[in-house]
Amino acid sequence: MEQQERIDQLETRLMQVEDLLEALNLTVFRQQEQLARMVRQLTDLGARVTATTDIDSRGGAADVPPHY
Repeated sequence: MEQQERIDQLETRLMQVEDLLEALNLTVFRQQEQLARMVRQLTDLGARVTATTDIDSRGGAADVPPHY
């Protein structure tokens, strides 16, 4: 194999690796966004549970008959 062929193969491999790296970076970025959304949702749900627990402990919602 002559030197130019080796250089061409290496350049081709480098382009493939760069494309793969770009795709992986995009995947990680999207996962970070998704994780941030999930953390916000979990925080909101935790606040709702706390608020519901506070209402129940004060007897507010528990006094309403089940048919209402």
